[in-house]
Amino acid sequence: MSGTETTGVVEPVAGGNAGMDSDYLQVRDLTVEFDGFKAVSGVDLTLMQGDLRFLIGPNGAGKTTIIDAITGLVKASGSIQKSGVELIGKKVHQIARLGVGRTFQTASVFEELSVLQNLDIAAGAGRSVWTMLRRRPSQIPDSIAEALETIGLQDLRDASAGVLAHGQKQWLEIGMLLVQNASVLLLDEPVAGMSHEEREETGNLLRRIGGERTVVVVEHDMDFMRAFATSVTVLARGQVIAEGTVAQVQANPKVQEVYLGTAAGGEELEEIAAETEDAAGVESASIEKKG
Repeated sequence: MSGTETTGVVEPVAGGNAGMDSDYLQVRDLTVEFDGFKAVSGVDLTLMQGDLRFLIGPNGAGKTTIIDAITGLVKASGSIQKSGVELIGKKVHQIARLGVGRTFQTASVFEELSVLQNLDIAAGAGRSVWTMLRRRPSQIPDSIAEALETIGLQDLRDASAGVLAHGQKQWLEIGMLLVQNASVLLLDEPVAGMSHEEREETGNLLRRIGGERTVVVVEHDMDFMRAFATSVTVLARGQVIAEGTVAQVQANPKVQEVYLGTAAGGEELEEIAAETEDAAGVESASIEKKG
């Protein structure tokens, strides 16, 4: 995977590289409740094309719940607009057809099928099952060939997805979103469990695809965040407490107070990662208690 090659690639930048006339995701007063427990409360986000946005914070902060709300997996109030189209109230498949795609912490690929067949199925709306499953070495659509090159799996196109390394499965799942023409990609901890090399390759992949799309990454790996984020949103207890570039967030007194304690004001944001261990399960535990 030639992740360091960026010739001709539009690089993501803080705030995005295109205005509101391009693809964007706008969240206003987003609230998600589970039996009276507010997992997300009054969240506002504006996510522009070309801005590689990271959502960080301890477990229980509401990061994945926000993604679930955007993709229609949980009920929510407020407004979520994708390029001016309201998503609240739409079904999961309707939101996906509008170009909003997501990945999960465990890659959702068809392990018994080849890399090419996985991409073919993802791109195959309107085609017969037989057409999607058969090998077509000389008839690969341009969109699939481009996705194979982007995710670096050209040489493994005929390999079973089940034999891929952990990182490669995540890249394949991202490729499946690309062939569906997803313009908003929501990635839930994409580098969890990856080797250092795989994390580096994944970050370079996100840079390659992030310049022309809206990419949102839920992440706990602070080194990865610092290396590849163009902007960061910090969440705590279901609310946004800070937003900006990595440097701005690290220097934010609110972030230092909430995550590090006032005595640790000068320490790096990577200390937030230590908080996730203690806070693990806060959201689910609260939900179960209320239920």
